[in-house]
Amino acid sequence: MLNRLYRNYIHPIGTFNRDAKLFLWMTIIDGVILSGWQLFFNIYMLERGFGRDFLGLVNSLPSLAGLIFGIAIGRFSDRIGRKPAIIFGIISASIAMLGQITFREPSLIAIMAALTGIFNMFLIVSISPLMMKLSDAGNRTLLFSLNYGLQTLAGAVGSLFAGQLPALFGAVMNTQATSATAYQAVLITSVLLGTTALIPLWRMNEPKTESRVDGAHPTVSQPGELQTGLSSSLRRLIVKLATPNFLIGIGAAILIPYMNVFFKDRFQISDSSLGILFSMSSLFIGVGSLVGPRLTTRLGGKIRTVAATQFVSIIFLLMIGFWPSVWVAGIASLMRAALMNMAAPLYNAFCMEQVPERHQGLLSSVLNIAWQVGWGVGPYISGLVQVAYGFTPLFITTSILYSAAILLLWMFFRESETRALPVPA
Repeated sequence: MLNRLYRNYIHPIGTFNRDAKLFLWMTIIDGVILSGWQLFFNIYMLERGFGRDFLGLVNSLPSLAGLIFGIAIGRFSDRIGRKPAIIFGIISASIAMLGQITFREPSLIAIMAALTGIFNMFLIVSISPLMMKLSDAGNRTLLFSLNYGLQTLAGAVGSLFAGQLPALFGAVMNTQATSATAYQAVLITSVLLGTTALIPLWRMNEPKTESRVDGAHPTVSQPGELQTGLSSSLRRLIVKLATPNFLIGIGAAILIPYMNVFFKDRFQISDSSLGILFSMSSLFIGVGSLVGPRLTTRLGGKIRTVAATQFVSIIFLLMIGFWPSVWVAGIASLMRAALMNMAAPLYNAFCMEQVPERHQGLLSSVLNIAWQVGWGVGPYISGLVQVAYGFTPLFITTSILYSAAILLLWMFFRESETRALPVPA
């Protein structure tokens, strides 16, 4: 067992260059800090007195703004480089996030939410192309999985820590632990500490752009066409790659941002217990992401692994929504998170491998725009549905959308991989 662990994980990590390792340190810091924001922002807004319909609007605006400016930001990232784009995004998004929890006027909060989405898009569209440049064919799948897994494992630590902070700040500030003031202090602390992710990023050197990408899909390697623009075959491929993201994005947007609210409403769990649950969820996602590359070999490729794990996750999703026991729902939540998110870095790596480097910024933008379409409208619609009908229609709709995405994914790409990918030795 120890030999397999060394051969499949520890040794391949040693093949990463210095810049890839610094990139992973940035990922860890970002994962720890971001978890505090994700855990308590919705609850802070509700405690501040805003309605769920306005909360849905605020949660929708970042994705909607990112959707509008995504292509332009992707092209801009291609021009200035991935590292400068990420640095600009982190600094600017942090300022906008502080604005969301500092201003009291709804219109200003909405503007800050939209700006957060725009600036975060600089990170979103740059991360995957940067990882392609920091890796090679032998360690690429592991780097994508480690980036995703370490961020969520770090989030597990962050959620566990953040779950204790409201009580701490409540005592220090002589207010209730469940007050908006305590939650605001947690969020401000999370954002300020999050800027320390700039330290390893600043020390990292971005490799020069190569003329091609190892492992690019042969069907789109048409230099004559690509030099003058996107070929029709490449355009069709990008649409196919983006469609599953679009469906899963909508399904996730109407439910996942409110999972913390769902558990508090239905099971009345404490903030500390909520922090433990989300910490465990991040832990399961992280471990699952690390298992992903190995499972890819056993199942015969990235696409088979993505389809299988996402399909099984739907069963656990329905258990969360309809099983009356908090223990069963909690365990199902952990399994759903691990299985559904295990597929994300594998599919991301698969998509990046399909196009030359000169188009990876564009593809990354399109993939994220497809995802952001759902997040641009889903949270707002979800808020309205919750007020009128509760969570039941949301669980059903999300399950249907996930199933449709898996079906299309299988139809489009089941023949793309004819054998298992080799595990780095």
